[in-house]
Amino acid sequence: MRRFLKFLHTMGAIGLMGAMASLLVMLSVMPPTSSLAAYAAMRGAMGAIATWIFFPSLGLTLVAGLLAIAMTRGFHNAGWAWLKAATGILVFESGFVGVLGPMQQEAERSAAALVGKVNPATLAQSLGPERNTLWVLLAIAAINVVLGIWRPRLMRQAASSPPDEAETTSS
Repeated sequence: MRRFLKFLHTMGAIGLMGAMASLLVMLSVMPPTSSLAAYAAMRGAMGAIATWIFFPSLGLTLVAGLLAIAMTRGFHNAGWAWLKAATGILVFESGFVGVLGPMQQEAERSAAALVGKVNPATLAQSLGPERNTLWVLLAIAAINVVLGIWRPRLMRQAASSPPDEAETTSS
């Protein structure tokens, strides 16, 4: 079961980071809103990536990681595992608020602008915040990969006991 969870966690992380990298590339080549059809097509594609790759990968990574922590006794006191869990939950929440929601909403708004229901001048206002959020989340995901590979010792030190008599008499 442990290897299966590791496999799921790794596959989710691959999809998650790939989706974020793809979205960043798409944001960098975004056509202007004056080319409304091209803009709407790009936003539709970005909304689909966010919905069908980013979100499921994010959920898979988080759930598999939390289950691995719960099922592996060695992870219970490992500070790196809890740091990964905390940042994973942060990425999950930020992914909803800063990526999935805005991308789906802008895809819907740009489609509505194509049929004249939304003023095209109100589009593309979230491009900068979306880009910034993706860069931050990608950096956190990369840090989580580093933590998972190198597993630094981030444990709380146990309360120190009084020094042995041999240590105090030798000074």
